[in-house]
Amino acid sequence: MSIDVNSWAAKYKQLTNADETIQCMGKYYTCTFMFDMGARKVIVEMHDGKVKAINTDPAPMDSYDFALRASPETWREFAQPMPKPMYHGIFSASFQRDLRLEGNLLVLMQNLRNFTVQFELLRQSGVPV
Repeated sequence: MSIDVNSWAAKYKQLTNADETIQCMGKYYTCTFMFDMGARKVIVEMHDGKVKAINTDPAPMDSYDFALRASPETWREFAQPMPKPMYHGIFSASFQRDLRLEGNLLVLMQNLRNFTVQFELLRQSGVPV
């Protein structure tokens, strides 16, 4: 069952902005990233540890620093409360599954701790595919 993308975006924003770890460490967590889920793409813009905007219908020329691209099946497995092995993190999925990391990976690495915490919030919000 697919989640409405706007409902998902509101929930994901609320979860991110309320997360104690991100708020404690996120003073300089500023970047923009894309979740490419096949037919559904979203761009999340972070500023000082808060979600500034979630673009639920990005145009081809909308910018972002880095992207995570995978099949809808992979995204749905990421969103499980207890993902299967090799779906539990971005690096395991990029080595063993169909996840690709693209773009300015330096920005990802500079924000890796906060991004990882935020990525794991998908287990609470689900995914819109």
